[in-house]
Amino acid sequence: MTSTEFPYALTRVGVLMCPEPDNDLEAEGVLNPATVRSADGRLYLLPRLVAAGNVSRIGLAEIKVADGVPVDVAREGVVLSPERVWEQGAQNAGVEDPRVTFIPDLGLNVMTYVAYGPLGPRTAVAVSSDERSWRRLGPVTFEYDDEAGVDLGLYPNKDAVFFPEPVRDPDGVLSFAILHRPSWDLQDIRPGETARPPLGLPDPRPSIWISFVPVDAVQKDLAALARWRGHRVVAWPETPFEQTKIGSGPAPIRVDEGWLLLYHGVVGELVPGVAQQQNVSYSAGAMILDAEEPWKVVSRATAPLLTADTDDERDGIVPNVVFPTALERIGDDRFVFYGMADSKIGVARLDVR
Repeated sequence: MTSTEFPYALTRVGVLMCPEPDNDLEAEGVLNPATVRSADGRLYLLPRLVAAGNVSRIGLAEIKVADGVPVDVAREGVVLSPERVWEQGAQNAGVEDPRVTFIPDLGLNVMTYVAYGPLGPRTAVAVSSDERSWRRLGPVTFEYDDEAGVDLGLYPNKDAVFFPEPVRDPDGVLSFAILHRPSWDLQDIRPGETARPPLGLPDPRPSIWISFVPVDAVQKDLAALARWRGHRVVAWPETPFEQTKIGSGPAPIRVDEGWLLLYHGVVGELVPGVAQQQNVSYSAGAMILDAEEPWKVVSRATAPLLTADTDDERDGIVPNVVFPTALERIGDDRFVFYGMADSKIGVARLDVR
């Protein structure tokens, strides 16, 4: 499906948040936010705040809206810092790139984030009944699949996000579903190792996977939200703007065609051991997943919905980055919040063609 045939588009609105001068916690940028609503309906941004040395925290800022459009933020501090051992490495530390999904069946906001600790970037889960107090459920563990020979627990993992409502997994079990992105290159955490993709994987490039957590397991123990099983690939890189890798963006939303998923596609050269890459370009893509079987792609735009074209998207800590991470309805419109060159946060309106 070409980009002109794809039923959704993105239109830039502007820059929402920039690093605050003389704020040490934002010395290397504000980027890749989640969003969450308070009990009284106010909308909050949870930006990744990057201090010197690429040390990240998750902040809190109320989004200010004028004429139905997000235009500014009011900072309210930090809600998550790298305080656990598994969030602190000898050469790195951070809690990064949060995604938040409100799951009505649980009455909770469920956050996935990247814990950048001694084993490199790993997905972790936290939950909250509001926007401020987050309870860590710990790093994600992956059930071993001997038939497929896949142990996803071996690998770094990023770009995880929960669906907002339960689905039936491929075995028919009512489950909470999560999209995520394992990477097979182990050089960053074990020098001298080579890439070790699972045996039989037809494409070794980092791709979008789906996993599941049975609803009844979560009802017995909330910590089950961090124990994932039933792993399978949803989508590999396909088109020219995503030849290097792809990863999920905001939580999928239900639309007439199925589940709308915004994601990022990357093209360029990735340098092992470098956290802030300089030779890549990130764009925003989109696909529709099947409403009942979300591991199946119904349609996919063949061109990006948004590319790094403005100065704010081209120039920054990591140049040429558009990185969508949150999606919210405000009035009659939906708005996407995205990282700009790993330095600022922008807003785009999601339009129906």
